[in-house]
Amino acid sequence: MTDSTKYLRAHPHQGLRAWLRDPAPQTPLQARVQLSWIQWRRFCANHSALFGLLVLLIIVAAALFAPWLANHDIYAQNLALRLQPPSAEHWLGTDELGRDIFSRLLYGARITLYITGLTALIITPLGLVIGATAGYLGGRVDTLLMRLVDIFLAFPSLILALAFVAALGPGIENAIIAISLSAWPPIARLARAETLAIRKMDYIAAVRLQGASAWHIILRHVMPMCLPSVVVRVTLNMAAIILTAAGLGFLGLGAQAPSPEWGAMLASGREFMLNNGWIAAIPGLAILFTSLAFNLLGDGLRDVMDIRHE
Repeated sequence: MTDSTKYLRAHPHQGLRAWLRDPAPQTPLQARVQLSWIQWRRFCANHSALFGLLVLLIIVAAALFAPWLANHDIYAQNLALRLQPPSAEHWLGTDELGRDIFSRLLYGARITLYITGLTALIITPLGLVIGATAGYLGGRVDTLLMRLVDIFLAFPSLILALAFVAALGPGIENAIIAISLSAWPPIARLARAETLAIRKMDYIAAVRLQGASAWHIILRHVMPMCLPSVVVRVTLNMAAIILTAAGLGFLGLGAQAPSPEWGAMLASGREFMLNNGWIAAIPGLAILFTSLAFNLLGDGLRDVMDIRHE
């Protein structure tokens, strides 16, 4: 029996809303649910963040249901239909090889979300571990790790990603590795800054007096406290990751033809911008709206998850 069910049975004249608004939570679960409810209400009050979330949900749904939504084969070429404007048959027109742009755009969303999602899964724990370790241990460890971060931050992320992908070779997997290697330093620096404040707290001193090791404190107490700020920063960095992935695809170092990656579609359509502008404009707008949606969502998460932000 859940806590809410027990509460409703004990207070039959009060509903779930009263359980969520109870000023004296009876259990830790009720307190966590109340906090989540308050955060959701604060998020809903931010209309731009809701718009960003809605756009992202539409993009994710389009990527998931691409096999059912696409009305043409994304690889089928028909030179007789090349450079056709948007019509009832081809909703967003055709490209220089007669391929349906709408269908390719849907499958391109899969590639973009795959790159951004996997990159986020790599840089979040990597930056969090390095930053928390440097901030908590301090001394030579902090100096060594932060000088390494400074070296990575000395180069623009796109230039650094280009250098790594040039060494690794073109391809989606190598592009993910290259983007991850260039995107983790800001996460590490943020985690270090959070750790410098957290390690001075009383509960950390209490855990240390109980005999806990440094790694136990870092993994079980410091990193969970840093995680909300890191998640917000990663969400805000998604736009930069998308632009970097599109830039690699545009230069032919990311997804390879005939893959319908948005950056590669933009590169193939740049030759026809004057007379057939929709070929380049459509993937460009897809990149724009996806990046904007992540930025708006990140702003909303910052308002919700940062307890110091009022």
